[in-house]
Amino acid sequence: MSRYWSDSVKQLQPYTPGEQPKINNLTKLNTNENPYGPSPDALSAMQHLLNDDLRLYPPPNADHLKDCIAQYYELNAEQIFVGNGSDEVLAHLFNGLLKQDAPLLFPDISYSFYPVFCQLYDIEFEKIPLAEDFSIATEDYQRLNGGIIFPNPNAPTGKILGLDAIERLLQANSDSVVVVDEAYIDFGGASAVPLIAQYDNLLVVHTLSKSRSLAGMRIGYAMGNAELVEGLERVKNSFNSYPLGHLQIAAAVASFKDEEYFQHTRDVVIQAREHLAEQLQALGFEVLPSMANFVFARHSQHNGENIASQLREQGIIVRHFKQDRIDQFLRITVGTEQQNQLLLQTLAEILG
Repeated sequence: MSRYWSDSVKQLQPYTPGEQPKINNLTKLNTNENPYGPSPDALSAMQHLLNDDLRLYPPPNADHLKDCIAQYYELNAEQIFVGNGSDEVLAHLFNGLLKQDAPLLFPDISYSFYPVFCQLYDIEFEKIPLAEDFSIATEDYQRLNGGIIFPNPNAPTGKILGLDAIERLLQANSDSVVVVDEAYIDFGGASAVPLIAQYDNLLVVHTLSKSRSLAGMRIGYAMGNAELVEGLERVKNSFNSYPLGHLQIAAAVASFKDEEYFQHTRDVVIQAREHLAEQLQALGFEVLPSMANFVFARHSQHNGENIASQLREQGIIVRHFKQDRIDQFLRITVGTEQQNQLLLQTLAEILG
């Protein structure tokens, strides 16, 4: 700890991202990356821009990308906010919209960056326990609050909240911003985007890291009422006017336009997820119903941390959380058919 650190930095407990080890022949199933590459059109669009024009600043408002997203979701460009990955979008959102007099509410088992943002921006918050079956109980959010945020599907559980329940949340909290963090929504769930037209307190956050295979490019966006977006723009332009570079914008636009590739790879992942869940259950695992590109599973007779450790010894890494209620679960990213089969074979050996 440096004597030059401010008091606020000394007190921070930073977010711990998924491990990115440098191990040869690694089967990496711990960070929910898409097992299939980006759209070939996105790669071509980026390669086309590898020239001297990179000396120029990118357009600060990324208008071309906003227009593309707006057209895709049948919104207006004024309802779109873009940033350097959905984490940056969330950071601006926490700082600009969720710092209120009443506490922010989010699930106790959820994206672990939420309490980090609260600590960074000095936001009071309350964690609302998930139900016994690890679902979000919307009735528990009918209390005084300065905002509500939750992933849908939830992470790390993979469980989804239906649109009817989300609408009840919006109606019961009309004086608060409700943020639906839809990083994994493309893998089988119904997006809350259509509700934007009816509820001016709704913000929906997306990323191109998962279903569009662009985690390495860091592209995220939010959709909602134009006044909410204007608030985010004020924060962004007080922090970094150029969050997205030329290559990021080009890759994102090309990805949205290549609908056939997107649907094909998404469907392959969904089918593989269902098969993986069935095979894990055959090995004695309890697998929560997932609408994401991962499964969340525990074995009744084997310790979760031990299983993760033994998998790692065999060159396979999955995510284990040392957290109450889920410390026996493993979050396993859906990989290629070959990766999934290797995982299952290795698990069968470990479990005897």
